[in-house]
Order: sequence, then C-alpha cells, then structure tokens
Amino acid sequence: MNIEKAKQALSKVKDPELNQDLITLNMVRDIKLDGDKLSFTVMLTTPACPLKGIIEDDCKKALTEVGFKSENIKINMGSEVRKHGVQGKESLSGVNQIIAVSSGKGGVGKTTVAVNTAIALSQTGAKVGLLDADITGPNVPIMMGDQEAPKVENAKIIPKESYGIKYISMGVLVPPDQPVVWRGPMLDGVIKQFLRDVIWGELDYLIVDLPPGTGDAQLTICQAVPLAGGVIVTTPQDVALLDSKKSVNMFKQMRVPILGVIENMSYFICPKCNEKSEIFSCGGGEKIAKNLSVPFLGRIPIELDVRIGGDSGKPITAINPNHPISKVFKEVASQIAASASVTTIGAKQPAASV
Repeated sequence: MNIEKAKQALSKVKDPELNQDLITLNMVRDIKLDGDKLSFTVMLTTPACPLKGIIEDDCKKALTEVGFKSENIKINMGSEVRKHGVQGKESLSGVNQIIAVSSGKGGVGKTTVAVNTAIALSQTGAKVGLLDADITGPNVPIMMGDQEAPKVENAKIIPKESYGIKYISMGVLVPPDQPVVWRGPMLDGVIKQFLRDVIWGELDYLIVDLPPGTGDAQLTICQAVPLAGGVIVTTPQDVALLDSKKSVNMFKQMRVPILGVIENMSYFICPKCNEKSEIFSCGGGEKIAKNLSVPFLGRIPIELDVRIGGDSGKPITAINPNHPISKVFKEVASQIAASASVTTIGAKQPAASV
C-alpha cells in the first residue's frame, strides 16, 4: 500500500454533482500513510453539500477495492467554497460567490425564501451575507429583526448582523415610513454602493434579494459583479409562472447561470385535520423548470409559523431549526449551493477583486 496507489483509486471517485473526479478537482488534501493507516481530507465545494455521505462512501469503496482495509481508512470531510468569477467583471474582495434571488412578480414570498435560505446556509458553517437590492420596498430588516441604522467606518458601511448573517438594506438607512422615490440612475448608484462600500469581510455566499420584475436593479447586479447564478421564486398559479419565464429569460440574456426554480406556497397542510390543500395549484414550478431546462430546487409549503416569524423578525429557520419547514429550507439551500458549485467549477477565472 502506498500513497500513489491511494491517489489512483481516488481518481476514479467522482463528485456526483460536478461529474469530475476528486483528484482532478483538487478535493483530496493532506493524504498521509502511517504504516497501514491511511488518512486524508476531502475538501467539498460547499459545507451545504447534499451528497457528502455518498462521496465519503465512494472513497472508502474505491480504496478497499485496491487493498486498503476499511477500518484503517480515516476520512476528514471539510469544505472550501470556491470563488466564482467571469472575465471582464470585477469580483468583490473576500466574497466567493454571489447568488441573486429573483421573481417575475411581487407577492410570491421571495424575501422570505432569501432570508431563510441564507440562514440555512449559515447553519451549515458557511459565512453568509444578504444584500437587499429592493431599494423602494425593502423588507429584509423587518424579517431580520433589526431596523437600526448601521455604523460607518472610514466612509465604509459596517453591515448589520442578525442570526449570523451580515446584511444591508435601504430599510436601515431611511425611516420606515419614508418613501424612496428615485429614478433608475439613483437606484443603480446605491446598489453599487451596497456592493463596493460595505465592509462585507470574508463571505462564502452573498445572497442578493432582488426586487420583483426585470428592471434597473436586476441589470445593475448582473452587469456589476460576476454572479454564481440566479434563483427564481414562483408560486404555482399560471400568472406567477408566466412572469417567472421572464426572469429566467432575463438571466439567460445577461449570461447568468440559472441555479433553479423554487415553488413557494406550494401547498397548505391544515394544522387541525392534517389535510393537504393545493391553494394555488401545485407542480407549476417543476413544470416550468422542466420546460425551460433549468433545475427544480424544491417546493415550500404555506406555513403560518413562517409568516409569524417574518413579521416578528424571528425567521423560522433561525428560531426553530428542527421545524419541518426549516428542514425544507435547508434542503433547498443545499440544492442552491450544489448548483452554484457546478457553475463555479465551469466558470472562467475572475478579474481582480476590488
């Protein structure tokens, strides 16, 4: 038994999402052989990897097939979110992946999904930030439970932080009842300021909560920074699905990878009789994802506790991580992270960070 033989065995183990072997992807680190005891680290591309167990089992199987004894194999599972970049676009210093959450129309629960999936990613061990790009209708501070103004240091904004998430929003910069009546160029300017003049620090993921539609804010984000991908949130009924197609096509036009579609408000389970009701129909999100050849990331039901948590600044994923719907958000977050890893591995090298 020797290290070279172990590497050859591991070169036959593929990451199921990335469809490349672990050696080529440089996911095998610190490989050591002490007598007949083999140890190494598999560095996953995200702490939220949904296939962690499968990869570990495949490694052991490949090694035992070439003569290593299972009881003498020690595998440490780590993670390293890889920086996504596109030639010609300046990445954000310290931020590995930027993911935009979009919807074709309002009222589909996009911000609720963005907040809870951000928290779910954080609970896996990832460092996560949240940028509220809905300048005229910011809701993130309400859901995060803190609307106080942020501090400023050397002309840079220190982001707010709740539940382990760093965030910035126009909602912490203006009084709650003050309307933001701005034209496109002003919206463009403040979004760029949120990107470049906020001290985000080291982040694995920066989630951008876009306003509904396909307007100035979406164009600014898509053009200003390299996006690891876009996520589309929809409800099952036809009017929402039609608008979702516009969001998908917008990302395609801007050459932004589409990480997938989430069907929110998919169904309701009565807390008294446990009967399942498809209030807004069901299955439309999966159907549109299939028709447009993009991943389907999951269904999120209507749940009273989600609404209460959002209104009170206590997101359900943070307050009750073992709640069934919190587990749904965690599954969706894992699918988003996995899709982002796929787009990042295939991306060109980034331009210099600023």
